[in-house]
This record gives sequence, C-alpha cells and structure tokens, in this order.
Amino acid sequence: MGKYYITTSIPYVNADPHVGYALELLCADALARYARLSGDEVIFSTGTDEHGGKVAEKAEAKRQSEQAYTDTVSAKFRELTKALLISNNRFIRTTDEGHIERAQLIWKNLKKDIYKSEYEGWYCTGDEAFFTEVEVKDNGGICPAHNRPYEKLKEENYFFRLSNYSAVIKQAIENNSFEIIPDSRRNEILAVIDQGLEDISVSRPKDKISWGIPVPGDATQVIYVWFEALMNYLTVLGYPEHSDFKQYWPANVQIIGKDIIRFHAAIWPAMLLSLGLPLPEKLYVHGFVTVDGKKISKSLGNVVSPFDAIDAHGVDAFRYYMLRHIPSWDDGDFNWERLTRAYNDELANELGNLIQRTLTMSIRFLDGKVKNIPPAEHDTSSYEEAMNQCRFDKAIDTVWDQIRGLNQYIDEEKPWQIAKANDKEHLNEILAYLISSIREIADLLLPFLPETSEKIKELFAAEQLKPASSTLFPKQESITVTE
Repeated sequence: MGKYYITTSIPYVNADPHVGYALELLCADALARYARLSGDEVIFSTGTDEHGGKVAEKAEAKRQSEQAYTDTVSAKFRELTKALLISNNRFIRTTDEGHIERAQLIWKNLKKDIYKSEYEGWYCTGDEAFFTEVEVKDNGGICPAHNRPYEKLKEENYFFRLSNYSAVIKQAIENNSFEIIPDSRRNEILAVIDQGLEDISVSRPKDKISWGIPVPGDATQVIYVWFEALMNYLTVLGYPEHSDFKQYWPANVQIIGKDIIRFHAAIWPAMLLSLGLPLPEKLYVHGFVTVDGKKISKSLGNVVSPFDAIDAHGVDAFRYYMLRHIPSWDDGDFNWERLTRAYNDELANELGNLIQRTLTMSIRFLDGKVKNIPPAEHDTSSYEEAMNQCRFDKAIDTVWDQIRGLNQYIDEEKPWQIAKANDKEHLNEILAYLISSIREIADLLLPFLPETSEKIKELFAAEQLKPASSTLFPKQESITVTE
C-alpha cells in the first residue's frame, strides 16, 4: 500500500465555478479513485485562492468585506465538489489561518533567494500579473483577457531568484524526473526556460494591495498572490513538521490548466528547489473548454454552470461527457446537444442496454441463478497505460470497446434461442461470461462514473439476481439551459 498525493490548482474566487474548472476536478477525481482501487492511501486536495487585488475589487463592487465575499464564493466551489461527487479529502482556503502561518514560514525558508529591489513594469489586476513591453505593445496597451488598459507601475518589491534554477529545472523536465504531460506542454515550458528565466517580483506594496498575507518582518509589503497560492500544496500537508507532509510529499500528480503552466512548471519547481524539497513526480496540463466552439465569456452569455448540466442529465452523465468527449490532451468543447446524444446513444443504448439485457435474460432463463461465474480475464493494460498518462478519454474508450463487444456477443450467441433449445449448461456459460465481464466493467468505470459503477455492482453481486428498480439511463429529450 503506497502513499498517493494529488492536487488541483486552486481557482480565484472572483467568479462562480464553470465547466472548465469542473473538468479539472473530474480529472483529479478519476486519478484519486484509480489510486484507491490500486490500494494506495490517498490525499486529494483542492480549494480556493482568495487574496489579491482582483478579489478586493470584486468585494468592493458587491459592497462586502473581502472575507465575507470570499466566504460566499468559496462555498460555491466546495458545493461543486459535492455535486460532482469529487472524492477530495482536503479543501484548503488561502484565508485559512493555518495556510497564512505556514506561507509566512515558507517565505522565511526561501529567504536566501529573496531580495528587495525596485521594479517597473506593466500590470493587469485581472491577471494579477506583470507583462513585458513586447506583450503590452502587441496587445495595443489593452489586456485582451480583461479589456482593460495595463497599468504602468514603479514600486519597490521583493524578488525571488528564479534565474538561479533554470538549468536544474530544465534537466528535471528533460529526464522526466519532473514529468510534464502532454508533450506539447512539456515542449512549451522548455522553450520558455531556454529563453532564460528572470527573477520575479513576489510582493506588492500594502498601500496598493492590502488584501494579502503580510511579508514577514516587513509590514509595508504583502506576498504576491500567485507566489503565495502555490504554497498551498505544501501548507495543506502541514509543512514542515506534520506527518502528512513527511509521508506524502512529493506529490504524485498535480493538475492545472494550460494558462498557468509557467507558474507551475518554472516558478513552483524553483521554490521547491530553494526549499531543498523534491519536485512533483508529474504535472498534468489540461486544455481549455469552449462552449459551442466559443471561449467561455459572460459577455457572450455562454457560461455553462456545472450545476445546470448535473440537473439536466445527472452527475454521472456529465462526468462521462467531460472525461470522454473533452480531449484529455487538448482543448475541447461543451455542447448541450452532444451531451444529450452521448447520454442516449452511449450511456442508455450501449451501457444501459447491456446491463438490462444481461439481467433480464439471467432472471428469465435461469431464474436469476447464474453459476460458476469466472474471474474476468480481459487485458486491461491499455486502460492502465491510459490512466497513467492522464488519457481519460482513451481509458474510457477501452471500456466502451468491451461494452460494445459484449452487446455484439449477445447478438451473435442469441441466448434466447439457446433457452428455447433448453441447453441450460451453455446458456449458463454465456451469461456467466457476461456477468464476469460486466463486473470488471463496473470496476473500470468507478473512477469515471462512481454512482453507475456501484449500481452495476449491486445488481450483479447477489447469487440470486433480481430485476432492477429502474433503467440506469432512461432516454431523455435534448435539453438546452440558458442563463
């Protein structure tokens, strides 16, 4: 039994959760559940990032205190984990007292690589980030993501010596001791490192941004929100003295979106190296989710709430669509019509039909008493390889190959004709094989469709099979949900 530690990124609480972040939670949940199936003891952490100027702006606009505002929005992300059946056993908030104390301790332990200097640059509060002259010029002085002018700032900040760690990080990525999946993201960050990593600003003046963690020993500065947020992966384990930290670090897998790869594949490793800690084993970088082929945007009115999708088709159907029909290694698209089609054609017609046919024939032809059910003997190496490479779509493909194969097996063997011939031994053999295979499918589906997996196991667990109270996936009409 091993120790397995997996994290998602922690999203800003400046907006409600949408389908893009739901995807990240589902990917992490699939891996966490898969690790538990393998016998590992798992810590699975997610949470919310709650400091910075962007959050302060939102709170002011709503005429709330920063803490009251973050309490409200953070609760929605916690609610989402429950609605999606996410099996996390940690939920960290960067306003937690424990995180604040440990983040300040991490700062102190990074002190050899932190120095104070004057900084001048272009800043966007929407990104909580500085941008180069080239980037600002290319965008015509307007941040494309937030449609607001960049601010020219000149201030005294603390800096972190990121430049000290370029060579070590590059070597770790190239020899896969710090594995980045997929290769396209690995190549992307290697190109950034080859251009040279420069020292980064890691604090802001308190008179500019007061909503943040104070820099230890300097009340005039707060820790830069991105720098502090990265620390959550250690603080949630009780760095540096807690047994969880000692047993579970380094993380087995950390999951992020492609827009924050530089923070997690360059800055974060450098922080760990400065602390004298090993790097995570694997960084999985997922793509973006569009809606009907367009970027998710409030102005376009195409923001899809995961709660609406769950209400429309059920949690397992939403999990299935996101994990199979959104490419694991690329961008993907959410579309209500495709979701309904996947529900009806794949979940209802293929999986649901297989379960119903097998159960009905077992009860009708053998009074629900199928004997000598053999252990499953399918080769699951492709499934396992896909899971280890975070190819959730490919892993589910292998399961669906089995499902379609079993439906075809029923059509070819025609158990109803064998029943007419009263060849019960052959009939038992066929149904025993089907039940054995279905039990294996239930196990393979557990990381993706946990409710469905458990229902299938319950249906085929007893020696005396009984009719299902309802079909697993009743057919549904196309549903469109608008704001």
